[in-house]
Amino acid sequence: MTSHPLRTIRPPSGFTPLDLRELWAYRDLLTTLAFRDIMLRYRQTALGVTWVLLQPAVGAGLLTFVFGNIAGLAKGSSTAYFLLTFAGQIFYVAYAGTVTKVAASLVGNTGLVSKVYFPRLILPLSTVASSLLDFAVGFCLLALLLVFFHGVPGLPFLTLPFWIAFSLLLSLGWGLIAAALMVAYRDVQHILPVLMQFLNFGSPVGWTLDRIGEKWLPLYLLLNPLAVFIEGFRWSLYARDWSDFPVPAGYVVYAVVIALGIFSAGTMIFRNRERQFADVI
Repeated sequence: MTSHPLRTIRPPSGFTPLDLRELWAYRDLLTTLAFRDIMLRYRQTALGVTWVLLQPAVGAGLLTFVFGNIAGLAKGSSTAYFLLTFAGQIFYVAYAGTVTKVAASLVGNTGLVSKVYFPRLILPLSTVASSLLDFAVGFCLLALLLVFFHGVPGLPFLTLPFWIAFSLLLSLGWGLIAAALMVAYRDVQHILPVLMQFLNFGSPVGWTLDRIGEKWLPLYLLLNPLAVFIEGFRWSLYARDWSDFPVPAGYVVYAVVIALGIFSAGTMIFRNRERQFADVI
């Protein structure tokens, strides 16, 4: 008779760090769940993946009309302002999409959480793939438009992964905090979309940081580190050289520290409350 090794499962106690080896052991489950989320999103839709382009394009068009035409912020042609806004919009949609999907990952999989053992962090991580896919599709269209209307990007384009990576950490951190809270407090799923919409208009998506006076810019960047990553992302696409970066270097360091801090806090809070998920959800 074949004997199987006995495995004792103990819930994490306190603020325990990530167990990367355990996550790696469940990598097949992570891949399966990520693929499932992507397939379910576009099943039985007439336009399919076209929705990925329509959402940021319509949003950018609305912001161009409001800020560029009505508010008179457009410095050049409407096409140039639309591309500027579209770049900010696809970046923000990816950020907000990651936060909301990660936040709803546990509540949306109550059967798995309450009946099957696996690292609960697998669920929020599996939702990131669909947000990254949406961003990749939108970015491909943006890249084609920029090359056609603006030309080939300069050397600052090499910094593009930097802005994407740290905004991803920031969104993951906030999403994990919201996911841990949403299990016990379903009000979070109603509050979060409102906050994301407010942040959309409060971030430099349809406008640029030069519209904020020098007096208020430091306070604004301290309160909204996401603005640094949005401006950095756009700068990497438009800049021809390393000059004229719109944000002082100190605030870039601050935004990076905040992103790392929020991500660390999110993982610790998630791990700390993980033992309660199956009972409360």
